[in-house]
Amino acid sequence: MNILLVEDEAKVASFIKQGLEEQGYVVDLATDGQMGLTLFLKGAYDVAVLDVIVPFISGVELCRAIKNNKPSLPVIMLTALGTTEDKVNGFEAGADDYLVKPFEFKELLLRLKALTRRSQREEVVSHVLTVADLTLDLDKKVAHRGNKQIDLTAKEFGLLEYLMRNKGRVVSKMDISEKVWDIDFDTGTNVVEVYINILRKKIDRDFEDKLIHTRIGMGYIFEKA
Repeated sequence: MNILLVEDEAKVASFIKQGLEEQGYVVDLATDGQMGLTLFLKGAYDVAVLDVIVPFISGVELCRAIKNNKPSLPVIMLTALGTTEDKVNGFEAGADDYLVKPFEFKELLLRLKALTRRSQREEVVSHVLTVADLTLDLDKKVAHRGNKQIDLTAKEFGLLEYLMRNKGRVVSKMDISEKVWDIDFDTGTNVVEVYINILRKKIDRDFEDKLIHTRIGMGYIFEKA
């Protein structure tokens, strides 16, 4: 699980990051709101943990930006401000949970697990995959980028679904061949490259933000650059 942590207090940030990494999580730390926004737009996260009071962009403003871009991403707000009004501001920005400092690490861990379980259940129920402004409806078999519908063949749809389910992770041509075509990878064929190029023309060519990226010698990664 990938976690975006935005916290400017060095001791608190180190305490949370170390604790989460010891639990097997991958944690990207930002020490201000602008850095947090940059990491969010470039990365693929399962949950965001945001301190309310951070430099440049507040945690509340960052939460609002995250939810506008990816409404399904769970967000936990951290703050020393524990009044009802403070919590209301956070929840109105889209926060899913609110933890007042000081707190015990295991309480944060429990809330993280609860939020991610809920998020996974909601994703299964919705049957819609979303990366940036691209959505893939698994029931209707329809893809949209912004307000534009993208027409896909069955195999193109399967490839896009595989890439989106593995967003933020490099997948090799062998991975794609085995999972999408269900065949052993033949190094003499360029079928994967052909279909990747077709997808690029359909979902990337007419849009400023590119989603399919090549990692030379390794494979492909699907994310907003």
